[in-house]
Amino acid sequence: MTCQPQHLTLESRLVQTGVGRDERTGGISFPIYPSATYRHPGVGESTGYDYTRSGNPTRQLLEETLAELEGGARGLAFASGMAALTTLFLHFAAGDHLVVSEDLYGGTYRILDQVFGKLGLSASYVNTADTAAVAAAIRPQSKALLVETPGNPLLGVADLAALGALCREHGLLFIVDNTFLTPVLQRPFEFGADVTVYSATKYFGGHNDLCAGALVARTADLGERLYFLQNSTGGILPPQDCWLLLRSLKTLSLRLERHCANALSVARWLKTRQKVTAVYYPGLEEHPGHELSKRQTAGFGGMLSFRVNTPETARQVLKRLRLVSFAESLGGVESLMTLPAVQTHADIPEAERLRLGICDRLLRLSVGIESACDIIADLEQALT
Repeated sequence: MTCQPQHLTLESRLVQTGVGRDERTGGISFPIYPSATYRHPGVGESTGYDYTRSGNPTRQLLEETLAELEGGARGLAFASGMAALTTLFLHFAAGDHLVVSEDLYGGTYRILDQVFGKLGLSASYVNTADTAAVAAAIRPQSKALLVETPGNPLLGVADLAALGALCREHGLLFIVDNTFLTPVLQRPFEFGADVTVYSATKYFGGHNDLCAGALVARTADLGERLYFLQNSTGGILPPQDCWLLLRSLKTLSLRLERHCANALSVARWLKTRQKVTAVYYPGLEEHPGHELSKRQTAGFGGMLSFRVNTPETARQVLKRLRLVSFAESLGGVESLMTLPAVQTHADIPEAERLRLGICDRLLRLSVGIESACDIIADLEQALT
């Protein structure tokens, strides 16, 4: 099959990130520009770069790559996913109201409740897999809908097309945290999203050696407003980390292919274990979001959760793991497992956690790219 350059697939465009951009040397790898400040040619003149908080060549390439990857107008790179979310929430004002996924990262709940709540920004948490429940939560003061799909840690699946239509009807900013799937597997702008949010530490970085975040705006106007906040508050990603993230993006499609295949194999195997009482993975046919996922994603991702029979079993598994690491975070090439109730979601009040099903028997597994047989063998000995 022949393919013209302007019609390159997403996979090829990722691999070619930065190639040809360093015209002076022809370097295949785009250079790191560590300079904090830049000389001006004259009064009122600029090279396009003045101070690295406002703009840096390495970060500019990363941000342009993120926007192009997503199909948006502007990308912005931050020092962490929480820095990206903080900047986004600063877009709103005291008295504004947000509708937010209840199946979400505990750190998002924490910053909304304990930081922005004190500044007058309120939020209602709903099951965003239930479009009617989302509609019922909208108030006159509502300004945005923030959705994580699949959810964290129970992997609920929201109907992005239905929610996009709902946001247009009510004039809400539609925000999608797409960390679990990335634009390779799920493309929120095609369903009406206005902003996508990423903890780029996860699949974008992919090697558990980088902390970063990202926002991508669908329109230039919104992108400019978010850039103003990024530049004003300064939570930028340093140039060395921008380069490392650019390098990681080149293998994103390849890594996700293996993550998805391994996760499905592990999920199917977990279903056969006597001590496992439930498995949450959209790739399983019995998952309530399976058919919807097939329509709106190109793959089911590398994340799954499962519930075991007792809290003692959960702790036994974590203690006995050998190949899989008992560690927070997700999306790296190495498999990681956490106990969300005491780690990633500990800031959510206990009663709310239990209502959602985030109990001390629930384990979350970020399935890496090791041999699926080796991952399963490690889980088998840990569960025995």
